[in-house]
Amino acid sequence: MSHPHPELGPPPPLPEGGLRVTPLGGLGEIGRNMTVFEYGGRLLIVDCGVLFPEEEQPGIDLILPDFSSIRDRLDDIEGIVLTHGHEDHIGGVPFLLREKPDIPLIGSKLTLALIEAKLQEHRIRPYTLEVAEGNRERVGPFDCEFVAVNHSIPDALAVAIRTPAGMVVHTGDFKMDQLPLDNRLTDLHAFARLSEEGIDLLLADSTNAEVPGFVPPERDISNVLRQVFAGARKRIIVASFASHVHRIQQILDAAHEYGRRVAFVGRSMVRNMGIARDLGYLKVPPGLVVDVRTLDDLPDHEVVLVCTGSQGEPMAALSRMANRDHQIRIVDGDTVILASSLIPGNENAVYRVINGLTRWGANVVHKGNAKVHVSGHASAGELLYFYNICRPRNLMPVHGEWRHLRANAELGALTGVPHDRIVIAEDGVAVDLVEGKAKISGKVQAGYVYVDGLSVGDVGEPALKDRKILGDEGIISVFVVVDASTGKITGGPHVQARGSGIEDAAFADVLPKITEVLERSAQDGVVEPHQLQQLIRRTLGKWVSDTYRRRPMILPVVVEV
Repeated sequence: MSHPHPELGPPPPLPEGGLRVTPLGGLGEIGRNMTVFEYGGRLLIVDCGVLFPEEEQPGIDLILPDFSSIRDRLDDIEGIVLTHGHEDHIGGVPFLLREKPDIPLIGSKLTLALIEAKLQEHRIRPYTLEVAEGNRERVGPFDCEFVAVNHSIPDALAVAIRTPAGMVVHTGDFKMDQLPLDNRLTDLHAFARLSEEGIDLLLADSTNAEVPGFVPPERDISNVLRQVFAGARKRIIVASFASHVHRIQQILDAAHEYGRRVAFVGRSMVRNMGIARDLGYLKVPPGLVVDVRTLDDLPDHEVVLVCTGSQGEPMAALSRMANRDHQIRIVDGDTVILASSLIPGNENAVYRVINGLTRWGANVVHKGNAKVHVSGHASAGELLYFYNICRPRNLMPVHGEWRHLRANAELGALTGVPHDRIVIAEDGVAVDLVEGKAKISGKVQAGYVYVDGLSVGDVGEPALKDRKILGDEGIISVFVVVDASTGKITGGPHVQARGSGIEDAAFADVLPKITEVLERSAQDGVVEPHQLQQLIRRTLGKWVSDTYRRRPMILPVVVEV
């Protein structure tokens, strides 16, 4: 198995007749999925998603793929193929189209409807090409065939990309539910046909590669939901991804059966379910869905609220309810259902929300105590079955953290893919398919690009480090006035602390030390403000560390007069 090396340099020019595959996101992480294919000087992008921030990224709204490696090649992009409509696959599209709005978007009906609604908010009208399973479209030098796959959102597609260098199959996110709610199976017959033709490189979803066996059918959740609905005394509040149409359909069915009305809460939930209903993917009995503003007129035992926030996102509806910061107030006897899995890294945030809801008297039903979620990703048993059908000549695990990628690689090896033809890459690593063999050729920049409010890419790791220090240790500011010509102190030093846990009066012990250092520097002829700031920072920092074992941010201000 080949894998990237930290010292990898930029990839050389692509050999004549070769195909280059460069993931810019989605490897070593759950989210931010984006892969660039290059052949004959032209580019095809598959997916362009976002990653949601974790606790160590304070103030960040979204994390984007790094477009810098393709920024001067935007005119070479033939199109963006979107495998399905989840945020980790389409959320970055508006930011890429800001740079070149006429890049064509290629996807299924629901996927395009979801991204078009999102682009409307960015005032971008995209060029789109709607495709369905079985379609085959020429996109520049890329001959793309689309294959139905089952996932936790309708209309998901895998894509087979044919070039003279060979055929690459990208599964997107998929599982092999044999009893899907919409009767749309993963098309194993189509994958077998592609296998007969010869799959030169398979990019396969790794998210559940560590999980043995097979994913249970989505419809197994229905009976559990009925039991919860039957036992609920007051309101039922369901938190789900805003695009999980199948899960919301089961909630609507249970609500209808038990005589409850449903209201969607949250802009993305209202928007996405409206699109799904209008396109016929969501079947809504007449009168079942009502506006959230009419709920006060209904008794609690007839109310179901469907909202976002199943991952503990701080600004989502459920988190705000748990914090008593939402118009909907949780009361004793309410039932809350978290109908989703825990994305790695979100566990603490989710349990914080569960505890907050429980504090106000809610009965919280989640994956840990009831079967209210099944995964949208193939487990190890399904992947083995899938590899035996596809028989790829080369395998590149995608979509997952390092442990998932390695587990997926081992599954491929078990089914007969030679070890030297399994490529474990990471974001930015270029993999070249030349003469039927896939191998790593170099690495391009593929770091995190942070979205902070209206700012895109302006906040970097140093700023996040400062935010962490401020949040963890606080700040101490020191103000000194010195004579511009002699460097002697004419005012101060004055010290003020915020969030450090140190009382301002305590700094009386260190002020003489700061004064002594500045007086000595004046005698040595040091008058440059930056040098004086460094002296203050070192003196105060050492005192705080020795006295309190803390490392707050120290901000010295030297004013010359």
